[in-house]
Amino acid sequence: MNLNAIPTEERNPDTLRIDEASTLEMLQMLNNEDKKAAIAVEKYLPQIAKCADAIAEKYAAGGRIIYAGAGTSGRIGFMDASEIPPTYSVEPGRFVALMAGGAAAFSQAVEGAEDNAEQGAQDLRDINFSQKDVFVGLAASGRTPYVIGAAKYAKSLNAVTVSITCNEDAKSPLNSVVDFPIGVFAGPEAITGSTRMKAGTVQKLVINMLSTAIMVKSGKVFSNLMVNVQIKNEKLRARAFAIIKEVTGAEDDEIARALQLADNNVSSALRLIAAEPSRPGL
Repeated sequence: MNLNAIPTEERNPDTLRIDEASTLEMLQMLNNEDKKAAIAVEKYLPQIAKCADAIAEKYAAGGRIIYAGAGTSGRIGFMDASEIPPTYSVEPGRFVALMAGGAAAFSQAVEGAEDNAEQGAQDLRDINFSQKDVFVGLAASGRTPYVIGAAKYAKSLNAVTVSITCNEDAKSPLNSVVDFPIGVFAGPEAITGSTRMKAGTVQKLVINMLSTAIMVKSGKVFSNLMVNVQIKNEKLRARAFAIIKEVTGAEDDEIARALQLADNNVSSALRLIAAEPSRPGL
């Protein structure tokens, strides 16, 4: 493998002396690199918007969103997939994360697993991936065999396919396979090749944009309030009370009664309060 041909393996001229810097200077270098991530993503917003529209259409028709990655990229997909259900009351299984090396690799690195392209395809077969689903491949380099194998399988079924990489080359192995290549290059890492850093930030920014856009377009958000949040702990219960009070102006005892009647479903509680004759127009 020619590492010089992979953008995420380039050396960063701004951090060549990071090992000689004071702690404050070191942190300033790292912070300066992090600032570049959001700026880099901004240039790709039109592409991300087209991708979000295509995914939202499939999601509205009942399709699943399947993330696949290795290492940091895979863990970013897992984090997003695991947080969508409680935040938006999405039924389990609508957002799924696949990881090179299997579930154990989410917490412990299984480095060799990313080289197995066939396993990527097999993992999609194992979850009965179909044309109605959406495949989102995450790979900082844009060349991870596991993700490419999965992408090719998804593409063979005529499913919508997406890549989130830090390689802007449309001809890179992963970007060239998918329908919607999002290759955001934010420059070389502060520590050469350590893509858990800026590249990981870029991928998280993009995946958060996509999943949030899907939820907003699916009616899971009112104004900018998560009116479908699941009440799983005291913090979320307090958040639910604050949301309902913000929308309806109801008193706490009225909110508590509505939530009890609605079995702690926030959107249902909102509808119950809105239906009261004393609150016309809500």
